[in-house]
Amino acid sequence: MSRSSYIFTSESVSEGHPDKVCDRISDAVVDLFLGRDPEARVACETLTTTNQIVLAGETRISKDVAPTDEEIEAVARDAVKDIGYEQDGFHWKNSNLQNFLHEQSAHIAQGVDAGADKDEGAGDQGIMFGYATNETEALMPAPIQFSHQILQRMAELRKSGARPEFEPDAKSQVTLRYENRRPVGVTSVVVSTQHKEGLSQDDIKELVRPVVADVLPEGWFPPEAEFYVNPTGTFVIGGPDGDAGLTGRKIIVDTYGGAAPHGGGAFSGKDPTKVDRSAAYACRWLAKNVVAAGLADRCTIQVSYAIGVSKPLSLYVDLHGTGQVAEAKLEDALMQIADLSPRGIRTALGLNKPIYARTAAYGHFGRTPDADGGFSWETTGLVDQLKSLA
Repeated sequence: MSRSSYIFTSESVSEGHPDKVCDRISDAVVDLFLGRDPEARVACETLTTTNQIVLAGETRISKDVAPTDEEIEAVARDAVKDIGYEQDGFHWKNSNLQNFLHEQSAHIAQGVDAGADKDEGAGDQGIMFGYATNETEALMPAPIQFSHQILQRMAELRKSGARPEFEPDAKSQVTLRYENRRPVGVTSVVVSTQHKEGLSQDDIKELVRPVVADVLPEGWFPPEAEFYVNPTGTFVIGGPDGDAGLTGRKIIVDTYGGAAPHGGGAFSGKDPTKVDRSAAYACRWLAKNVVAAGLADRCTIQVSYAIGVSKPLSLYVDLHGTGQVAEAKLEDALMQIADLSPRGIRTALGLNKPIYARTAAYGHFGRTPDADGGFSWETTGLVDQLKSLA
């Protein structure tokens, strides 16, 4: 029997965290290629360390529209500049950049591309999950949602000049108490933020305090003894200068903060033919619509694929005992509503667009859909169909 009362924690990291710097650069490269050719193939990995940026991976695009090495370098540096790194140990303009991107393997292409006798196949085998819960308006778990919002607000204050004391690298962690499976209060908050020299731990704590108070519901601020800000003390050296970064190392931060399963595949740096990314978006889309339709309080969806095969091998729905409809019936309904082939997902969600750099920090889910198609997987246009079918 699952527990109804418990304490649960999720963490987030800012856009200036070393791994998130890499995610942002990799997704900026994806956007560059998709902006030239909606059918481009990209798998871009990034490594950062002290004044070093290294790109590696594979791409495929028509030679007449292919970005030059200079253009790829420019978007990578612009990404670092937008994050805000102009430090001695990591500077958008002065860091050494090495580009090892190369042409996609022909053996991968032959399995994935559509042909006369087959539809386009999945870019890899694997399992993907989507999740939604009605404990927040965004239909996201509250701990990860609050953790993201704290760091987003700090970044806004830093970039606007209202809080120049903050530097780009930061982490947050929020612990909630649940009763009857609903969040009822915060038991602790941890925030660690890189900062300008000359500030004490108490100085930073008082700068962070109003941000946390503004994000959390009224009356949910943790006890003072459980409000931790820069618990190690000084945090001046940060970002890739303080710790190396890699693309794809913050997959739980990117999704549901540990409140739901994860298939293991990262999102950033991958074009939408890669089902690690597109099918995870589709699963979130379906799960969110199930909850938005009132068919369950919580919904987890899993799909699986084989490389080169267009149809999903399986679709599994778990409503965690909160459903208003049988899970098997809902599985049938979802298969009728949604084409979960790689091409079907990209068409339904409009994924062949340069919309990915914006996803690289503060979560891929629980965001507001953009007019240009960004975060299309957060729309709830399937609600009426689901109600009628289920």
